[in-house]
Amino acid sequence: MRWRPLGVALAATAALTALPAAHPSAGAAEIPLSQGKTATASSVENAGTAAGKAVDGDTGTRWSSAAGDDQWLQVDLGVTASVSRVELDWEAAYGKDYKVQISGDGTTWTDLKSVTGSDGGADTLDVSGRGRYVRMLGVHRATPYGYSLWEFRVFGGTDTGQAGCDSGNAAKGRPATASSTENAGTPASAAFDGDTTTRWSSRAADPQWLQVDLGAVKDICKVDLNWEAAYAKDFQIQASADGQNWNTLKSVTGATGGTASYDVSGSGRYVRINGTARGTGYGYSLWEVGVHTGTSGLPPVQGGGDLGPNVIVVDPSTPNLQQKFDDVFARQESAQFGTGRYQFLLKPGTYNGINAQLGFYTSISGLGLNPDDTQINGDVTVDAGWFNGNATQNFWRSAENLAITPSNGTDRWAVAQAAPFRRIHVKGGLNLAPNGYGWASGGYIADSRIDGTVGPYSQQQWYTRDSSVGGWTNGVWNMTFSGVQGAPATNFDNGPYTTLDTTPVSREKPFLYLDGSDYKVFVPARRTNARGVSWPANAGTSLPLDRFYVVKPGATAATINAALAQGLNLLFTPGVYHLDQTLDVTRPDTVVLGLGLATLIPDNGIDAMHVADVDGVRLAGFLIDAGPVNSDTLLRIGTPGATADHSANPTTMQDVFIRIGGAGPGLATNSVVVDSDDVVIDHTWIWRADHGSGVGWDTNRADYGLRVNGDDVLATGLFVEHFNKYDVHWSGERGRTIFFQNEKAYDVPNAAAVTHDGIVGYAAYKVADTVTTHEAWGLGSYCNFTADPSIVQTHGFQVPVTPGIKMHDLLVISLGGKGQYAHVVNNTGAPTSGTDTIPSKVTSFP
Repeated sequence: MRWRPLGVALAATAALTALPAAHPSAGAAEIPLSQGKTATASSVENAGTAAGKAVDGDTGTRWSSAAGDDQWLQVDLGVTASVSRVELDWEAAYGKDYKVQISGDGTTWTDLKSVTGSDGGADTLDVSGRGRYVRMLGVHRATPYGYSLWEFRVFGGTDTGQAGCDSGNAAKGRPATASSTENAGTPASAAFDGDTTTRWSSRAADPQWLQVDLGAVKDICKVDLNWEAAYAKDFQIQASADGQNWNTLKSVTGATGGTASYDVSGSGRYVRINGTARGTGYGYSLWEVGVHTGTSGLPPVQGGGDLGPNVIVVDPSTPNLQQKFDDVFARQESAQFGTGRYQFLLKPGTYNGINAQLGFYTSISGLGLNPDDTQINGDVTVDAGWFNGNATQNFWRSAENLAITPSNGTDRWAVAQAAPFRRIHVKGGLNLAPNGYGWASGGYIADSRIDGTVGPYSQQQWYTRDSSVGGWTNGVWNMTFSGVQGAPATNFDNGPYTTLDTTPVSREKPFLYLDGSDYKVFVPARRTNARGVSWPANAGTSLPLDRFYVVKPGATAATINAALAQGLNLLFTPGVYHLDQTLDVTRPDTVVLGLGLATLIPDNGIDAMHVADVDGVRLAGFLIDAGPVNSDTLLRIGTPGATADHSANPTTMQDVFIRIGGAGPGLATNSVVVDSDDVVIDHTWIWRADHGSGVGWDTNRADYGLRVNGDDVLATGLFVEHFNKYDVHWSGERGRTIFFQNEKAYDVPNAAAVTHDGIVGYAAYKVADTVTTHEAWGLGSYCNFTADPSIVQTHGFQVPVTPGIKMHDLLVISLGGKGQYAHVVNNTGAPTSGTDTIPSKVTSFP
């Protein structure tokens, strides 16, 4: 994490940061929950500054860490508690920026409060959360020393044995199953019969599991285990809503058997003891398992239900159908930063004579399993009349999973960024330019079949993946194709085309469809070396809607997180959702799907979403809009230092868009950080606003767009623009990018503001010096330094010069002479010059 210049940091702090809330000190009689409890830390300065010194109630002793930014101190409260306040009494070496977090298991953390610009001394934070572990996570030190706390006090409430935790055993007599049994006399049911002389035992192998069906989803607060001599050394206590997808409530390592009770926090119908390492040479054996249930104040979150007020479901017989499209378009045509969000869902059938014009935050999708199930004899149109024929701001809209027979033979889709055209069968041609052929700056097509010719005309750049086209008329600067039947051949030496025969790894976006009268979500399978569309074969899995929490406007982050903890997927219906806690996605194969550009706004400087380092999470179809208090990272995928192999089932990020500013002041140090290996980023626009409300070099400061730390990450269709430092910073090995579009920040005040390491300007796409293998195709960066047109940026791209680095088809452009580039990549490539907007290219580097 890089420091801002001091003047910038002070100005941002004075104007925008959230300081700790003023609060009177705890009275003398109020004993902190944390006092005298077990504390641990990432490091200690020396033996006299141990972690426990910060929770001993003695203001003359302290914890201090090693001299580094990424340090933490945590306390185990011993039981799950409702935490209402945290007090930090800093020594002179204090944290300028830090987070206070809570966890039920000491592994998965939720932000309670993000503090930026602390001035040390006594910080009192009003918070709200429930968990057993509380920690201070340092982000930036205020001094060259480490972090040092005289006292770290946690206040709130607990009840003996947990509030509302029933002393009865909810598992007694319930149906039980196991991975194996030693013999007929040690069945799974014996561990739930209330008889301590009967037992379950497994065969002698790792892993093994034992589970019980509670009969309904319940809030689980404690689990009792009574081991026979053959005990588990390492195991997890897990819960599930469906008996298939499991959430870990507690991980135990180094257990020694006997009887033990574990306070947990979570919901589920099924509870499982999942043994991973035996303590003896025998199997696993339990006399009894007790499960205690209660309430956390929230009933179990129910899956399924209606799709909310902003989803418009129609069929061919819907009265006044054209008027419905027109009414929404009238509201949304020019509402670039408005709050309206809409999704049209078309039931299978044939729709005659309609023209669905799409404005901002409007999506149209067919509800068939295949595009040809929903036929439009008419048009789905995006044009630019609202902006005098200029299509460069036609953002945030989409079309998906239907067939179009255009009324005049050619459909018009004149879009800019964040406007995907997926899974469409155009029975005719496709025009990507606005009426009058004004400027256009798109765009993205995937998994689509265009029977006729695609005409980009004035489109500056475009990426098309795993599709088929009847022809392609032209290109302006950068037209990139992978896995596209009918694509033009590569001619980047003297033209705009970069064409790869196949896409190395792809998996199409999940989508909602109707199976009879039941809504389901289809989750397409992973493909390798794909070419052409994925349908009608449709390899993948269908999930019923009752496996999803259908999130509607007004839903709270606490409820959303509770749904995730129960093992539910998320379907965000169109709306704007303010988050007061980070959404934590921890279960493998979780689907988080948005309709109608559903928008998440993190409040009070929290991160919007964290995804654990697990297999197969699908993130798709939503917008994260930074709040006015700085967030460290809007979206994090994986955990720092993650090394697990996810190549067989990668996490995918598709049509997930990031915005900092434009709709109002927004701040985020990092927009997206990818720590997991094998992630596939398939179409994203990560945008620091250059226009709209709350726009200025520090007003919507965002240092980094995309930071990739994981290995073997693939980006297909990567649009990242206007960041204060690096737009893309890639540190993982064996990364690949197919198509990259970038503009550097317009509002750089002068060359000094972006000069570092003897280099003027931060590269649009930086591959870290430590990386040995990286490959990319079809990359473009443009400068438009409106605040200081005299700036000459050293280069658009910066990469190590090693045999494993291969960069293909790169260009830089000065837009109308507002600034220039000295080189394309490193010190290679001719400089740009003049006002004629002519690219400078490098076809292969090194």
